[in-house]
Amino acid sequence: MNSHKNAKLTARGREEMIRRMSEKPAAAVAAGFGVSLRTARKWMSRYRQGGFENLADRSSRPKRCRGTLTEQDFGSILALRKERLTGDEIALRLGLCRSSVFRALRKLGCSRISSLEEKAPIQRYQWEKPGQMLHLDIKRLGKIDGVGHKKAGTRQVRRRHPGWEYLHVCVDDASRAAYTAVLPDETAESAIEFLWFAVAWYSAHGIKVERVLTDNGACYKSQKFRDACREFGIKHKRTRPYRPQTNGKAERFIRTALKEWAYAHTYTHSEKRTANLPVWTHRYNFVRPHTALGRKPPASRLNGG
Repeated sequence: MNSHKNAKLTARGREEMIRRMSEKPAAAVAAGFGVSLRTARKWMSRYRQGGFENLADRSSRPKRCRGTLTEQDFGSILALRKERLTGDEIALRLGLCRSSVFRALRKLGCSRISSLEEKAPIQRYQWEKPGQMLHLDIKRLGKIDGVGHKKAGTRQVRRRHPGWEYLHVCVDDASRAAYTAVLPDETAESAIEFLWFAVAWYSAHGIKVERVLTDNGACYKSQKFRDACREFGIKHKRTRPYRPQTNGKAERFIRTALKEWAYAHTYTHSEKRTANLPVWTHRYNFVRPHTALGRKPPASRLNGG
């Protein structure tokens, strides 16, 4: 081990000092080596305890760093957490630093007591026949009015936001066949208009719509939408609050549409993006392979295909 940077004596120098102290007064020897009498006596005590080998520098590192936890500590913390003890209670029970306990809880993935609860697995389902369940959803999209400076390569003067438009989607649960439209808003009137066109599209492909599943958006909760479903002879179901995965097929379709249609090209105007939507949707339904359908397009499930 290297000597301390401020040490006046090396291990060999200390040995020489000890030898001289056996022949001369300690005070005179200490003065000759440029150290205090207390320091000289400290090294003499070290020598008497362990000989010359004990004159080497010792590590100043503590035997255990404050806040460092052992594997046993982690196990104890986890065991107490499973007993629903708080972080403060665990720190007090084990005599550990509070911050170390909370750091360990985060590392163990149980900083929240609720995370210890076993979550029921998501029940995946698929209706047997097309039309038995349609999934509806809406995605807000920013309108496009010219290409931005990142694509054009020039910084432009800040412009007023052109506004929003709304992608309405409908996905058949059994076949994954989809119907889409871009509408100016997400009001009940627009949702009903979209439902009317969707029912007509599925009917043209031999599918009778029996049920629709939506989230709890205002347009879907409206009395107008409920009345429209009743008029169409369709049962309307809504997802449980804070459980968007219940309508996961529609949400997954929206992610696919954004990736392969909305963000796949550099559109100079919203109208061009909207005009490309029917083209992409047709390809999705009749050409694009779907992993959930054995790499076949949704059209393979229509009309017993």
